[in-house]
Amino acid sequence: MTATPLPALDSEARAWRLTVIAVGLLTIVRVLAIFSTPLELYPDEAQYWLWSRTLDFGYYSKPPMVAWVIWLTTQIGGDAEAWLRVGAPLLHGATALVLYRIARRLYGGWTGLAAAAVYALMPGVALSSAVIGTDAPLLFFLALTIWAYVSLPAAQAGRPRLLVAAGLGAALGLAFLSKYAAVYVLLSIGAHLALSREARKVWTWPMAAAFFGVLIAVFAPNLIWNAAHKFATVEHTAANANWGAHSLFNPRELVEFVASQFGVFGPLPFGVLLGGGIVLAVRRRLQPADVLLLCFALPPLLTVAGQAFVSRANANWAAAAYVAGSVLAAGWMMRWGARKWLIAGLAVQGVFAGLFLACLTNPRLADAIGLSNSFKRVRGWDQTVQAIIDRAREEQTGAGVTAVAVDDRFLFNVAAYYGRDYWGTFGAPPLRIWVHEAHPQNQAETEAPLTEAYGRRALVASLEGVYRSKIEQDFKAHSGDEIVRVRLDAKRSRRTDLFIAEGFAPVPRDPKTGLPPDPENGGSTAR
Repeated sequence: MTATPLPALDSEARAWRLTVIAVGLLTIVRVLAIFSTPLELYPDEAQYWLWSRTLDFGYYSKPPMVAWVIWLTTQIGGDAEAWLRVGAPLLHGATALVLYRIARRLYGGWTGLAAAAVYALMPGVALSSAVIGTDAPLLFFLALTIWAYVSLPAAQAGRPRLLVAAGLGAALGLAFLSKYAAVYVLLSIGAHLALSREARKVWTWPMAAAFFGVLIAVFAPNLIWNAAHKFATVEHTAANANWGAHSLFNPRELVEFVASQFGVFGPLPFGVLLGGGIVLAVRRRLQPADVLLLCFALPPLLTVAGQAFVSRANANWAAAAYVAGSVLAAGWMMRWGARKWLIAGLAVQGVFAGLFLACLTNPRLADAIGLSNSFKRVRGWDQTVQAIIDRAREEQTGAGVTAVAVDDRFLFNVAAYYGRDYWGTFGAPPLRIWVHEAHPQNQAETEAPLTEAYGRRALVASLEGVYRSKIEQDFKAHSGDEIVRVRLDAKRSRRTDLFIAEGFAPVPRDPKTGLPPDPENGGSTAR
């Protein structure tokens, strides 16, 4: 093995120190913004918090990692919004540092710093660092997975390489426990082994056994949980794909998805990834490291693009592509000598990240520049929930209520969080949810459905009054109407209809659609 020249070692040491300092400072700023923002929880964040109160190996719509992360951070600092969210910027910061190591191994030089910067300033990461969700742990464990994979050739044959293969399986197993999008990695590894003879030479049967054995051991508890719960999470994930839609060919959805990736990954990085991949492939100038990273970046992008074409796709569904994509875009731009372009592109993304943090800490700025609509779902929930609790307390001084029933999972989740000091106290009614369809469609409807016992005299909270008429036909009587409006910004408010409903006796749901009769259509369920 040839020794690395001392000047090169010194240069790489300086690159690593600068990366740690830059990523560390950015992470600190993001953490401080989280602790200073007046914005409230997004309803899905409240749902994940609710899950974290009862640790398990799975939940209705997601694997367990996000709940585990929230449990850990709230054990340290308590249940305030910031402590729920603080895991997100910390995980993204750690991911950027892992990407430095991947880029350094594959491309050397200062590419590691560039890759860490591309990832840390990605618009999608800027947004994801302010909320706790499944993407932050997924991308962190995917980065560890790729790092282990690219480290295999450098590991000594025998036991050291066997241990790296086992670590690869552990990292991928933890990625699966974060989000099922980790399945793309299996396609990536398979594609790379099929394309690269050198990659195949590295592997042995004991290594493959160690990889799959540890992967299965780590992921098995979630599989067992799913089996015990009729594969609820898997069914929910499949339902999100919406392949039962009336139209299965949607070129507009495909175009919108591709366009959205310029916003998720960044205009310059995504342009480099898209255009550079095509040009280098056509000219047959792809290096082995390029092929490896493309094998990890393309499966998520192509799969979700196909999903968008046949149905629909959210912009962040291909986020798994940008772990390898960050290293690849940085590597290409450094190789092409396009450092000025790289710095300019990152500067633009830095401005966006700074503007977002400014809006996060001072929502009035978002209102002033016309971005208030983007923050409407993280405003006004506490006030809405307190209005519901005040009405419940008022009713308890009179005839009392057997439950507080909401008709929306968002409202249920935020009510559980912002009413956490009320529910369960002496005299407080239980929080339940009215089930719209014939079968539960989310975890709240599964675990806390309104029943005849709880519906003898319920205080109903109908978000925006959307389902009010359908709720009323499930009761024998209703009274005490009250409309609560909470101002979100200068133009928008949130409405909640409060009323007393007695004698819960749900009408039959349509056997085909699962929906209740439409009271505005003579009781018919036809659409």
